[in-house]
Amino acid sequence: MALSVKSTAFAEGNPIPKKHSCQGSDVSPVLSWEGIPAGAKSIALIVDDPDAPGGTWVHWVAYNIPSTLRGLPEAVPDQRVLDNGIRQGKNDFGKIGYGGPCPPPGPVHRYYFKVYALNSVLEVEAGATKAQLETAMKSRILAEGCLMGTYRR
Repeated sequence: MALSVKSTAFAEGNPIPKKHSCQGSDVSPVLSWEGIPAGAKSIALIVDDPDAPGGTWVHWVAYNIPSTLRGLPEAVPDQRVLDNGIRQGKNDFGKIGYGGPCPPPGPVHRYYFKVYALNSVLEVEAGATKAQLETAMKSRILAEGCLMGTYRR
């Protein structure tokens, strides 16, 4: 099953505004999703850049997002656990929460905002890595969707 993932900050395949990068305020963009199946218990989010020089670079890991939410606001705080129970993991900058596009000067990079509807709430401590989240999500994904934005320095 496919989810529809959108942002008011940028459209599919278009540039991510500087505000959401390390050259700007480095705040997360507004995200919304549709098509969450009835059996979903939580939502997970992974944002990564497969075009990074050393291999895929992880920009954001968030999970145990309540399945009743249909998106995230701009500038989600960089906290391990948010007031509504959302847990955030460690990005490849070594920080908790969102870390915006920050590629070296050169060609355009692609950033994938991947959203997963899961059949359970995950028993994963806050601060998990992308690999730990992917392991925990195995066989729990009911639906997924993706929004891709680009950025170039």
